[in-house]
Amino acid sequence: MTSQEVRLCGLLLQEHFGEVVEKVGTHLLRGGAQNLRTIIHETGISLGLVKKSLCVLVQHGACVFSSGRKGAGSPTEYRTSCDRILRILRYPRYIYTTKTLYGDTGELIIEELLQRGHMTMSSTVKTVADRLTQNMEEGHCMDYGEVSNAFSKLVETHFLQRCPPKVVAGATASAAPATPATPGTAAAPVSTAPPSPESFPDCYKVPHMTLVGRGKRQLCSEDGEDQRNAKKPKMDSQTHGDEGICWQVNFERFHLHFRDQAIISAVANKLDQTSSEIVRTMLRMSEVTTSPAATCTKPLSANEIFRSLPTSYNIARPIVDQYLTLLVDDPMEFVGKAGESGGGMYVVNLHRALANLARATLESVVQERFGSRSARIFRLLLRKRHLEQKQVEDFAMIPAKEAKDMLYTLLAQNLVQLQEIPKTPDFAPSRTFYLYTVNQLPTARMLLQNCYKTVANLIERRLFESKESKRLLEKSQRIEAILASLQASGAEPEQLTEVEEMITATEKQQLEALRLHINKLDSAENQVDESIFLLESYINSTASTS
Repeated sequence: MTSQEVRLCGLLLQEHFGEVVEKVGTHLLRGGAQNLRTIIHETGISLGLVKKSLCVLVQHGACVFSSGRKGAGSPTEYRTSCDRILRILRYPRYIYTTKTLYGDTGELIIEELLQRGHMTMSSTVKTVADRLTQNMEEGHCMDYGEVSNAFSKLVETHFLQRCPPKVVAGATASAAPATPATPGTAAAPVSTAPPSPESFPDCYKVPHMTLVGRGKRQLCSEDGEDQRNAKKPKMDSQTHGDEGICWQVNFERFHLHFRDQAIISAVANKLDQTSSEIVRTMLRMSEVTTSPAATCTKPLSANEIFRSLPTSYNIARPIVDQYLTLLVDDPMEFVGKAGESGGGMYVVNLHRALANLARATLESVVQERFGSRSARIFRLLLRKRHLEQKQVEDFAMIPAKEAKDMLYTLLAQNLVQLQEIPKTPDFAPSRTFYLYTVNQLPTARMLLQNCYKTVANLIERRLFESKESKRLLEKSQRIEAILASLQASGAEPEQLTEVEEMITATEKQQLEALRLHINKLDSAENQVDESIFLLESYINSTASTS
């Protein structure tokens, strides 16, 4: 874990949960697993606030606890997950993807679960139905059954999963049968890693729920009492058959979807829409049979691919064979051939596709920062692996002085490495080959850290802009609340105009400029997160293959 990751995690925790949770979370990130007494002593925060902060982190899956390192009976230790905290940055993308696939109902289900960490199905259905009813016309209500169906679809496609059963720290050791230790044999270490949801058989089983009814509208109250009570848990004495079964968002399933969409988009940009539809069909057919860490999908025959294509694509079988041959022969190697049976067996090279996407990201960064000629040199070194300076000048067709300056600039930025190969053991410069090369994996790791730093800077800038205009934003929110209440009570247009004039023309211009600037910063955060996702996927895929 690097300093840039800790800094970004601290900003995300501060923005979403407040300064106290941020202080506890970053302390655990820097110090590793610690017990409650150590956290209180080293952070200087009161016992009550530390307990509440840990509860928030555990509720959202950012903190796990286990028995102490000294064995059963020792104080419980807490540790935070940097990867889980960094996923907060991707929340808007999760919500937008669900809206695209499952509409407004699916969007609100994912939004509620992301905001609250984990919830039971019945409470989620009630909350979402109430929110949808609130936005409907008078006399229309959202039925609980419709929301339950959308929830079940999300579970069927593994976008939602059950939370693993809660295990009290030290319960595993006490529940296990005591076995006498053999003399001279070391005791087996107790695993402190939290169990994964997929390790339980009912991870994707929807319980039978006895919930019947429709969403209810909230009565508008003065002074924003609804907003103050919105986060308070509602006490419900009724039972619906799913008590104790909590659900959470399956981030890994979303990441697989993002990976597939990136591959499909790359094929569409490189070739055409029909080729991307063939790749989409192959990925959809192999969703269930291919493990997340696999380097390629399971082999599919050309006959299966042809039969599984959408009916809207009226493509003859010989045309499909030509497209598959074109995909196999393409230098990007997104699709490979694994055999000749069934008209030919084809696979999607997932690891090779991620490597090519990461490579395109690196080339794009070099081109944007250092120009097209430096990008030409960078691509040349990626393709040829090792080249001397004279060879770089000749192959890239760039004058010697400019090529030398560009190479030294890339070398200073750690985008290019210099490898010395001596002819003699004394490493004399006159008898040594100096070869320039690009190591894609270390370069991708360095660029990933730069992306973390960029996102942290964007968040700090956005928070600074909002803090500087805090008074103006609060005034605008008050006026909007007054206008909403007047419109709900049927006020006359003169009253509405009088309230609107409380903000001057200059203040309106300042508000518009501020909103435009903040929207640009938000958009930049999402764009950088796309690069972060590609680089993380490539690095994790490389680690799993090796």
